Amino acid sequence: MLRRSLALARASIDPARKARWDAAIGAQLLAWWRAQPVPALGVYWPLRGEADLSSAYAELAQAGVRLALPVVLARDAALGFADWQPGEAMVKDTMGVAVPADLRMVARPPALLVPCLGFNEEGYRLGYGGGYYDRTLELEPRPVTLGIAYACQAAQFASAAHDVALDRIITELA
Repeated sequence: MLRRSLALARASIDPARKARWDAAIGAQLLAWWRAQPVPALGVYWPLRGEADLSSAYAELAQAGVRLALPVVLARDAALGFADWQPGEAMVKDTMGVAVPADLRMVARPPALLVPCLGFNEEGYRLGYGGGYYDRTLELEPRPVTLGIAYACQAAQFASAAHDVALDRIITELA
């Protein structure tokens, strides 16, 4: 029920407002990277109304940051990551997620952007329920994690034993 209401709230964001919010989130991402530069960053391809940070991705790539997209390797497994450059050919995987047409698998990056369907005050995220990010974040060494969401996706929910809190949540507001 909570996932459904959060998805509906995100889907109801006016496209012009969403574009402004995406730009604000992207600017905050770039500011974070300038303060804490990492050589590689796990990013995501936006699904179901998630924040589109393609402009920020292009700027990071131009600055020499290696970008990697998550790849579902198997059900109930941690995510793999594929090297990716903005503008390269993409295909849909078996789950309907866009991945590079030429899969060049790389080690998990030291920092990950994690899209959130919802998030709480303690930094826990609510995703789509597959557990892929939870399994990915269980592995050591733990990457720096930046949850990406809109402020309207803040919610009250209890975390589960397997949940891993994110290091920071970036919204259009903070």
